[in-house]
Amino acid sequence: MLTRVVKLGGNELDRPSWLEACALALATAPAPTVVVHGGGQAVSALSRRLELPVVKRDGRRISTKGVAEVVEMVLGGPINRQVVEALRAAGIDALGLSGVDGGLLTAEPLPGDLGHVGRITAVRTELLEQLLRAGFTPVVAPMAPGLDGGVPLNVNADDAAAAIAGALHAAELLQISDVPGIAIDGATQPAVSWSEIDGLIDRGFITDGMVVKVRAASAALSGGAGAVRIGGLDMLADPAAGTRILQASPQPA
Repeated sequence: MLTRVVKLGGNELDRPSWLEACALALATAPAPTVVVHGGGQAVSALSRRLELPVVKRDGRRISTKGVAEVVEMVLGGPINRQVVEALRAAGIDALGLSGVDGGLLTAEPLPGDLGHVGRITAVRTELLEQLLRAGFTPVVAPMAPGLDGGVPLNVNADDAAAAIAGALHAAELLQISDVPGIAIDGATQPAVSWSEIDGLIDRGFITDGMVVKVRAASAALSGGAGAVRIGGLDMLADPAAGTRILQASPQPA
């Protein structure tokens, strides 16, 4: 089954108009799709209200037990519901679940003293494939079962989407956010090879959350995904939109 995995960025999820436009774009370009969503802005907002730390390191949220509980509450609750409702309003038969449900995701603690942050080690692909064959669009909140049944591990949404895309051997992973792609000197690049990534990071063209995106893109390709693009909503309608991440250096025209 040729599928696509679509990751929706957290910053834009706070805008109902953007989420509605995304849902309509997905409905206009139908294909078996797994949606993975973030929700970092909402997690940060509730964390501040609860006087919990909002700290990120290399694009990943440092998650104390309290912060991990907020992630579970927000991503598995209102954010997931909002995405599902927007998709269903556009005519897509969306079904919300988290990485904990049905043992969808398995993870181990990510090294680096990040707290309750996980690195995915396995994806229960047969569950997603059964839902896709039944005509559903799974909408996944990125978290995985915690150790010994404790608080679920917080998994970066880009990492979760990459792991799912690789495990499903998806035709394409689309990492959709509020940027048109990777820009160098103000110009969005049509393609960037993995061999160029470290240099672009060192030169400051790729920073913060985009670093996580490009590393996740490489992981998806290594895991079995056919292609990866990073960009905006126009990627759903235009196969040339966004920045394609290549495993090898692009050939000169």
